[in-house]
Amino acid sequence: MRSVRSVAHTLAAITTAALTVLATAAVAQAAPVASGTEPVHDYAQAIREQVWVQTGVDSDADGRPDRVAVRIIRPRTDAKVPVIFQASPYYAGLNDVPNHDDIDRGAAAARRAAEPGADRAAESIFFAGYLDNYFVPRGYAVVFADSLGSGGSDGCPTSGGRNETLGMKAVVDWFNGRAPGFDAAGAPVRADWSTGRTGMIGVSYNGTLPNAVAATGVRGLETIVPIAAISSWYDYYRANGGVVAPGGFQGEDTDVLAKAVLTRANPEVCAGVMADLEREQDRVTGDYSRYWAERDYLRDVDKVRASVLLVHGLHDDNVRTIQAGQWWDALARRHVPRKIWLHQAGHNDPFNVRRAEWLSTLHRWFDQWLYKIDTGVMREPMADVEVAPNVWRTSRTWPPSGTRPTAMFLGGSGLAPRPSAAGVRQSFVDDPAQTAGELADDETSADPNRLAYLSEPLAAETRLSGTPRVTVRADLDGASPYLTALLVDYGVADRYAGVRSLSVQDCVGPGIPGDPGCFNRREYVTAQTSSEIVTRGWLDVRNRRSAAHSTPVRAGKTYTFTWDLQTQDHVFAAGHRIGLVLISTDRDHTLRYPAGTEVGVRLGVSRVVLPLSR
Repeated sequence: MRSVRSVAHTLAAITTAALTVLATAAVAQAAPVASGTEPVHDYAQAIREQVWVQTGVDSDADGRPDRVAVRIIRPRTDAKVPVIFQASPYYAGLNDVPNHDDIDRGAAAARRAAEPGADRAAESIFFAGYLDNYFVPRGYAVVFADSLGSGGSDGCPTSGGRNETLGMKAVVDWFNGRAPGFDAAGAPVRADWSTGRTGMIGVSYNGTLPNAVAATGVRGLETIVPIAAISSWYDYYRANGGVVAPGGFQGEDTDVLAKAVLTRANPEVCAGVMADLEREQDRVTGDYSRYWAERDYLRDVDKVRASVLLVHGLHDDNVRTIQAGQWWDALARRHVPRKIWLHQAGHNDPFNVRRAEWLSTLHRWFDQWLYKIDTGVMREPMADVEVAPNVWRTSRTWPPSGTRPTAMFLGGSGLAPRPSAAGVRQSFVDDPAQTAGELADDETSADPNRLAYLSEPLAAETRLSGTPRVTVRADLDGASPYLTALLVDYGVADRYAGVRSLSVQDCVGPGIPGDPGCFNRREYVTAQTSSEIVTRGWLDVRNRRSAAHSTPVRAGKTYTFTWDLQTQDHVFAAGHRIGLVLISTDRDHTLRYPAGTEVGVRLGVSRVVLPLSR
């Protein structure tokens, strides 16, 4: 989706003198040393080539197997080298596609235009980002491939469908001699320069494809580095039976994204596929279905052979944190070799927030899994978590040892460890015109459009690590089927407010004109605020029994509803108060039904369970 796009790195020119300082001497081949690979290959002399890998699918129904456009840069050496592989539907830019205009249900809705699309990429074998500049001199091939239906590839995009997965799996198979490849003239090409050992990496959609391919169990895929990645597309565009949107992209859905990345030649051949996506995604009920099961990689986690270095931003409102949390938990149950980085930024590459440490970790990770050098990275703490801007903590596991599920009950005096005022009914009226931030902002004022429950001031710093779950005993009367829970940190603090680019650059490796290997540094922007929404979660009450089946509720009848909030790691400072705010419509995420739904909440039974430690 436009919303799941990779974070682009701005490339700037550097002087010839700087390039001379950065360049390394050319040698016939690189021998990895005991401590790790060294930058001994001449980047300027690297081999650049393009091939088309044949897949086993025909998603555009033209009677021929789809082919994937693959661009390669590899060191000039007689030795076989492993592969760092980044697949993407974004290399040829984006089409300008309008989002759905149905978010205001029961009211006249104005069509919302999508953000302007990028121009298609020029045909060249350049590589955006830092992977080629840093890793090619160290003896790695870096490979970019256009996902099906985008750029130079055949086929049709399907927003995480099986054909996209098999298209990128075919590239891994080609590295290992199991799939055919061809040059521009149609002559067969073999990857006889490759060891077959492959690591996939990427941000957003580019990080989702590694999850998908790993879930096929393909041999040769030794490791993946999914950054801000999706593990289940249902949880990107839906939540517990409800139609929801990624932050800032109301009205987007799988069909909109597929049309945006449909940049192949003759895109009209995919018209039928686009129509199928729009019909099958079901923006009416929001129910989990076979359509979403095809895009749910958690179902095949038991096939994962690759190690996983999982990275996610704790303020990512686009690919939300449940995607990392549920993938991590599933991998842990399978005892997959793994490590996790959680940083304070939003939909960002850690290259932009902790550059030197990230390059060091990624280098040792790839050396460990692709060159089979014991770099010690697997003996280091499993988890690196940034609990506040530029404040990192490590732990042997994640969630860290000592984290326990802690119930806090909604009572007459707020959130408390024991139930009180059992059976008392408190109510609010839905107002879809207000945002969640507006409704959660002031903990002291009475507001008819929400219910807010606060703990006593905390006696000591308290850390939340994991996935909270809320249970609410409630009745509803009105048009809106949504219940939204907001977990809020009330207390003044300097908090994350974004990332900005600086004028100073880091040159992470040698380059060439047009691809100098130098990147602007970034730094956090912080702001002092009196509160922060830590995490949130949504439920369509018609799906109280199952995300796959809608069952109407009877107005005024009391039901018990339970649902998860987004995974989070957050430190509540001593003296702060933990708040749970209940609303119906979350204006920036859910559909907006006519105002006026009354929600009545029963105290004593209603509670939130938080994974806490001190």
